[in-house]
Amino acid sequence: MEAMDTLVTALRATDDDTEIERIKAELTALCRGAQGADGRSYLEGVARGEVLEVQWELEEVLEVTTPKKAEPPKPPEPEPEPEDPNRPLSAKDLDKVYDDPRGLILHRTKDGKRWFATQADPRTGQPQTFELHPSEIDQLQSQLQGSPYWVIGGAPVT
Repeated sequence: MEAMDTLVTALRATDDDTEIERIKAELTALCRGAQGADGRSYLEGVARGEVLEVQWELEEVLEVTTPKKAEPPKPPEPEPEPEDPNRPLSAKDLDKVYDDPRGLILHRTKDGKRWFATQADPRTGQPQTFELHPSEIDQLQSQLQGSPYWVIGGAPVT
């Protein structure tokens, strides 16, 4: 610690930039030496009592020699839960494949396994969506083949 005191005294007395850098290099070497933690602790205490310009130089030495804290490990991202095949479908789960302005709209699930039709209820006039049976899908596809109302990119799965 006597070597640090001597260097701090020299730092306080000099105005020469190259001499300041040389002193800081020696202080850095001492703080990184065998007793680095004790040296940094001692230098922190000494810096508090120094004039502001010397404090700044000593803080630079301390900043360079203080070991960086290891970043805490990031928690693993939770694995996405598998989709429940029995959950209710929403509009984002369906692709529109047929849109007849007279009132028939056909949708299918993203995987193409289930088809749904939306039509106006004759009693209420409100749209009503219902799932189609696989045989109804084949029948509808053959009836509507060649219709101009198939949505581009949503042509029937054959």
